[in-house]
Amino acid sequence: MHNTTIDAGKKLDLFDIKELFRYKDLFFTLAYREFRVRYAQTFLGFFWAFLQPAATLLIFTFVFGRAIKVDTGNIPYPVFALSGMVAWTYFSFVVSQSGRSLINSQSMIQKIYFPRIILPLSQAMVGLIDFFITFLLLLLAMLWYGVLPSAHIWYLPLFLLMAIVAALAVGIWISALTIRYRDFMHVIPFLIQIGLYATPVAYSTLYIPEKYHLLYYSLNPMVGVVEGFRWSLIGQGSIHPYTFISMGVVLVLFVTSLIYFRKVEKVMADII
Repeated sequence: MHNTTIDAGKKLDLFDIKELFRYKDLFFTLAYREFRVRYAQTFLGFFWAFLQPAATLLIFTFVFGRAIKVDTGNIPYPVFALSGMVAWTYFSFVVSQSGRSLINSQSMIQKIYFPRIILPLSQAMVGLIDFFITFLLLLLAMLWYGVLPSAHIWYLPLFLLMAIVAALAVGIWISALTIRYRDFMHVIPFLIQIGLYATPVAYSTLYIPEKYHLLYYSLNPMVGVVEGFRWSLIGQGSIHPYTFISMGVVLVLFVTSLIYFRKVEKVMADII
């Protein structure tokens, strides 16, 4: 049996891989519990996972595709929108669920010790279900409209990794901040709703004036992620040089989120 010694004065690493591995069973249990609870006692059950992105796509198609008539080149608008929704759907789920993960598990946090970082990390795993469902809808749309995958498809794992890190960076930050400031529980839905329209999911970055691109890519790292997904999936556009700025911002957010989470983790059981 493994003994865990908690030393408040010990300098903790940002990410203790060995400790997380010892708690891998708890990690998978939490992820499975979240998946089951999510659709428990619902009439449509797992069908909700398909209905949500389909409804968003329908709204985008009528508003941006038909009314505003966003220029997508030779790519049908549903395929264009879904290629961006694949990344955003994952990001929005992880951020929204991670922000509440610690509060929802406060009784467990107060009673037993385990790496608290497991809670937001488990949400990142559950979010992959939404990702693959939206990805499946994209494949069906590409098949329906006869759109072939881009030659850059080999870069997709890189941008998926970037999406995971971006979602975890923001999710970990918000989960730690929510412990001290419960206002963030009410701010998260608002930020996600604004972020959807502030990110080029339903439109292209071509609609953003060039003079604002540096600020746009710097303040919203998901711009580079979404554009990278679209480029690697359907070959739309190109990799903007500022995409590397987005990657840098994501890494900074991720490292600082771990630093702040470790700081809050020491007193988490007392203030939750």
